[in-house]
Amino acid sequence: MGGIFGKVSKDDCVSDLFYGTDYLSHLGTRRGGLAVLNSDGFTRSIHSLESSYFRTKFEPDLPMFHGNKGIGVISDNEDQPILISSHLGTFGIVTVSKINNIAELSEEAFKKNKHFGETGTVGINPSELVAMLISEQGSFEEGIAYAQEAIKGSCSMLLLTKEGIFAARDKLGRTPIIIGKKDGAYAASSETCAFPNLGYEIDKYLGPGEIILIKEDGCEQKKKPGEAMQVCSFLWVYYGYPASSYEGINVEEVRYRCGNALAKNDDVDIDFVSGIPDSGIGHALGYANEKRIKYRRPFVKYTPTWPRSFMPQNQEVRDLVASMKLIPVKELIKDQKILFCEDSIVRGTQLQDNIQILFDCGAKEVHMRPACPTLIHPCEFLNFSTSRSTLDLAGRKAILELEGKEDAHLDEYATAGTERNLAMIDNIRKRLKLTSLKFQPMDALVQAIGLPKEKLCTHCWDGSSYF
Repeated sequence: MGGIFGKVSKDDCVSDLFYGTDYLSHLGTRRGGLAVLNSDGFTRSIHSLESSYFRTKFEPDLPMFHGNKGIGVISDNEDQPILISSHLGTFGIVTVSKINNIAELSEEAFKKNKHFGETGTVGINPSELVAMLISEQGSFEEGIAYAQEAIKGSCSMLLLTKEGIFAARDKLGRTPIIIGKKDGAYAASSETCAFPNLGYEIDKYLGPGEIILIKEDGCEQKKKPGEAMQVCSFLWVYYGYPASSYEGINVEEVRYRCGNALAKNDDVDIDFVSGIPDSGIGHALGYANEKRIKYRRPFVKYTPTWPRSFMPQNQEVRDLVASMKLIPVKELIKDQKILFCEDSIVRGTQLQDNIQILFDCGAKEVHMRPACPTLIHPCEFLNFSTSRSTLDLAGRKAILELEGKEDAHLDEYATAGTERNLAMIDNIRKRLKLTSLKFQPMDALVQAIGLPKEKLCTHCWDGSSYF
């Protein structure tokens, strides 16, 4: 997915920029970057994060950074920040984006005899393409709005300029940007969890399509937010850090409510509840508290030599690394009937291995309660499950086995409680060798988040699309 952080201050910004960006490390696994602007110009550094932490890679670079404004990024995709010289002036840019029409936009640029100097993992660097679109207009705010209208998908961004930092949230608000403030400084972040330990208070949640200019002495709105919003529901279910809030709604609170809802609709006889680390833990605590049943940890996560950032792109190796992090506690498993809460079931491959380990350790029963409905559509708007075909999704694989084709009766399969929906879930249960499996219904998830459904993107579950 990716995360961005920026700071403008009356004194040096580098320490907060470094730690603020590091606080977003859970959002990306491949690249990190920093750029700072001072009277001498821009200083930039980009590193791969595939074998080490952001902090480890960037600490040696810090002595070369000086200035009162800067931007940082954690990315799953391209090298960032990009530095661009244009008629608007030289500027740096970081984005959290998924540009579905990048080929069409690139072709239009080539027809105008334009070129690109950066290349990403799959060709043209998306951030450079966004910068090119911005530079076609007469001002930064006009250019940002123009770029966001041209992009099909999503794009939130920070622009580092001599005026300050332009912060712009995706036009439908799929990814967040939050403004924090403290004496002498303002910061913009993808997540509020970057603020407390650096002394910031939340000042503002940017609305969909809103553009502001952050200066040393405050923030100036350059474009008002739009009415329509499609913020990603997975921010609360999975992506978000427990200490973060979006639209004023805390991630951990939502996970507790998801667990509460799962428990209220369940009557299974179990010995204790657990969560698949890490994002399943909040859901499981909510379940255990509602049922007033023991919460225990039959799996513990080992991370000292398996950092979050070390997540290879090869799926087979990814599964191996993920399984190496979870260590079973056999003494808590033997002869027990265990219920696990999980954020979601995407492919189910790793989960299938974890379930087999539990039975190998002597578990009597293993029950699973995902905190969201069954995924049956690949994400069209963020870099979640985008490397997987529809048939990699556990739900679509079940539909193929039941129907003979993977795109039949999708609306029925997406509707909780229908005959086809229950058949799909039972197919997944048998494949994973679970004792029982129940998914969270859509209405319960929406209620747990606390926003109207029309404000949430639920495409992964029901195929609803807003472009």
